[in-house]
Amino acid sequence: MVAEIIDGKAFAATVRGHVADHVARLKEEHGITPGLAVVLVGEDPASQVYVRSKGKQTVEVGMNSYEHKLSADTPQKDLLDLIDKLNNDSAVHGILVQLPLPRHMNEDLVINAIDPAKDVDGFHISNVGLLGTGQKSMVPCTPLGCLMMLRDHHGSLSGKDAVVIGRSNIVGKPMAQLLLGDSCTVTIAHSRTKDLPDVVRRADIVVAAVGRPEMVQGDWIKEGATVIDVGINRIERDGKNVLVGDVHYESAAAVAGAITPVPGGVGPMTIACLLANTLTACCRANGLPEPEGLTA
Repeated sequence: MVAEIIDGKAFAATVRGHVADHVARLKEEHGITPGLAVVLVGEDPASQVYVRSKGKQTVEVGMNSYEHKLSADTPQKDLLDLIDKLNNDSAVHGILVQLPLPRHMNEDLVINAIDPAKDVDGFHISNVGLLGTGQKSMVPCTPLGCLMMLRDHHGSLSGKDAVVIGRSNIVGKPMAQLLLGDSCTVTIAHSRTKDLPDVVRRADIVVAAVGRPEMVQGDWIKEGATVIDVGINRIERDGKNVLVGDVHYESAAAVAGAITPVPGGVGPMTIACLLANTLTACCRANGLPEPEGLTA
């Protein structure tokens, strides 16, 4: 068996197209333009690249992009004051504070200062609680992207056996909640799970988000299973720096029914879902129907 490649880059382009179409209708029919504010504190090179990409794609789909760059020594109170200002700005529908923050700042305090209705990262404790109890919430972007790709590939996920490897608040836990919401039977596993390979072999769906390069081997995968690899790890191979996932791609692709590559799989979906979340937040703020196919 040769696995079907789930092309996250192409799927993300489709999602951005749907977002752009909906934004154009909002402008034409209601005179509303969704706005996304991104706050970057410090000079982390990876964060700077990510923020630039977010801003560029926000504008490309017709939204307003507001970027706020603060120095690494900015007092926490100044950041909280900025968030309060954005919370009360009707032109801003989504707020994202780029992580990680400098050491002198309390990330939980900062995230929970964001208005939950504008929390397009889905990290606010209120959104975590709403998602966990099956209520309407803002959903973290990476798990939402994974869910979209799984629904597109399978149609209904009802009754499927899913294993999520990883228990982070950003991916593992919300991913499990989303799969439960789609009536999967879900196991959350991690690096300390006993007989982890045997646990994974039961799964129709494997979502790997453990942060260990090529940890999941092909002989862990049930024949025909769908593998979603969230990991992005930079390693040295043959004297070169290369990006690999949490799954050993070649061996897994030989037995899986479908698999996401790294790069070009889950990664592109994260920003696409950030834009989708901003659109959803805008629609909710204005009492308008939510965009179909872009929410959990």
